[in-house]
Amino acid sequence: MNEVIQIKNMIYEVRGYKVMLDSDLAALYEVETKRLNEAVKRNIKRFPSNFMFQLTKEEWQNLRSQFATLDKDIRKYIPYAFTEQGVAMLSSVLKSEKAIQVNIQIMNTFVKMRQWAIENKELAQRLTELEHYFLQHCKETDIEFKQIYDALNLLMERTRPTTIGFKKD
Repeated sequence: MNEVIQIKNMIYEVRGYKVMLDSDLAALYEVETKRLNEAVKRNIKRFPSNFMFQLTKEEWQNLRSQFATLDKDIRKYIPYAFTEQGVAMLSSVLKSEKAIQVNIQIMNTFVKMRQWAIENKELAQRLTELEHYFLQHCKETDIEFKQIYDALNLLMERTRPTTIGFKKD
């Protein structure tokens, strides 16, 4: 479970993709980032742009500003981001036993995150339904209170005491 939490904290959203950075993957695989990127470049045909892409300077600055843990990561080059498919493809490039075990953990984490997102989507939909139900009942209650208020006003007008005495002309 701790591995899932650790890996989950290394997954970011960039360009609409859930991605992991090359340095985080290298740390998990216990290899240098440079070596991981060399292995990828030797097999670049396996990594189309929807599997792996290099961040822009702006994307990298944005990530660094959002996550304090990235601030300590002083890099010479802008990192590469690997999507879920790219991480899966890494298992065919990195053939160590550690790479296989780490890839299984990463894939399980992506699956759990997807399940969590689906469950939360259903929960959000249910909350929206409850909100509509509540608002509808509030409107109905407001109408009922207005009817009661109008009825009380009508009763008060009917029961006003008649003045005793003479009318002035």
